Amino acid sequence: MKNIRKLLGGVAVAATVALTITGCAGSDTSGGSSDGGSSAPEEVTEIDFGYIADFNGTSLLAIAEDQGLWDKYGLSATATPFTNGPLQIQALGTGDLDFGYIGPGAFWLPASGQAKIIAINTLGTADRVIAQPGINSIEDLKGKSVGVPEGTSGDMILTLALEAAGMTKDDVEIVPMDAATVVTAFASGQIDAAGIWYPSITTIKEQIPDLVELAKNQDFEDTVQFPNAFVAGNDFVDSDPETVQKVVQVIREANDYRAENPEETIQLTADLIGVDVAQVESDYANVQTLTTAELDADTEDGTIDKWLSGMVDYFVGAGQLPSSVEPSSFYLGDDYVAAGE
Repeated sequence: MKNIRKLLGGVAVAATVALTITGCAGSDTSGGSSDGGSSAPEEVTEIDFGYIADFNGTSLLAIAEDQGLWDKYGLSATATPFTNGPLQIQALGTGDLDFGYIGPGAFWLPASGQAKIIAINTLGTADRVIAQPGINSIEDLKGKSVGVPEGTSGDMILTLALEAAGMTKDDVEIVPMDAATVVTAFASGQIDAAGIWYPSITTIKEQIPDLVELAKNQDFEDTVQFPNAFVAGNDFVDSDPETVQKVVQVIREANDYRAENPEETIQLTADLIGVDVAQVESDYANVQTLTTAELDADTEDGTIDKWLSGMVDYFVGAGQLPSSVEPSSFYLGDDYVAAGE
């Protein structure tokens, strides 16, 4: 079953890789042990799953394939790499994807009703506002060029940092560009600063080792967390809740494997996206993983609702949402917990 083709870094959005083939699954899909593969499922459901080629976006999919979890639940998943979350939300809306992965900068899209969050993944700590040597504060960015992938966590960290300094994006020269272009533009000195994340920053440091980190996620953790999540299309959630539950069960089992086996997970992720283990290790170092039990507890006690409410407040203030919405309108937390019962 381990027939994954390695993906090159920076793969095109249109490229696809089959993560599983149709295989055996027991009749028990409650999250317990399978029957050892002695009988084929009555029906195998094919799904299309989007992801981003980094630790957060790839690790659970790599585990699901390696551990036979798609097969266990009677699923056959085809995964497609994307460069960002907003593109996946668009694909969910057109039916080209059934499920996907988004970072915190794209949470305003499900909050605006364009998708549903089916599972929280990790808390990100990889985002930074970085600047060329000699620029030592956010205030020093006034009038300077700042590259940022719009609608991402890089955009989010930049907005928060400017706000904390009493500034807005009008005080700087925003240069919209994708993450790969940020790396090239910063390393070649074409931009003065950037809102970007690790491991892209690791790549930049190879050329500009004395770059300055002006802001990081932890600077704002009292008011805004940076979760990332798995999402599903609205129509798919409404029309096939049984498959959504199976996908959540796969995510839950893969999440616990990741928590218990970090080194193996790093290797599986590196193999899948075709990069050096050291790069994935650098990425993993800027991630706060959560066990499934912790995610269940944080869902039930309202902790995740607080995270999401803080993000909604941010998006309203940033003009990306017209008004506040309740987290329950876009996070299927009760269904996440129920999938483990």
